[in-house]
Amino acid sequence: MQKSTAAVIVSDPEIMGGKPVFRGTRVPLQNLIDHLENSTFEEFLEGFPGVSREMAVAALEEANRTDLLRRIGTTFPRPQ
Repeated sequence: MQKSTAAVIVSDPEIMGGKPVFRGTRVPLQNLIDHLENSTFEEFLEGFPGVSREMAVAALEEANRTDLLRRIGTTFPRPQ
């Protein structure tokens, strides 16, 4: 059973043991995170040609949104 966490990131127990990967690849999202800690975004794209710039940007945007929701909580106050 495939679980999608974002349009470009999927988690499937049959692929890389269920680690989140870029859709249609075996490139873990963690590879992008690791590259950004030690090198550049461009070097990541050069090293993983199966991941497009659009896919990588969308993954980072989703990770940022998820982190923000985690920090502030997933429910928002309703307007009165």
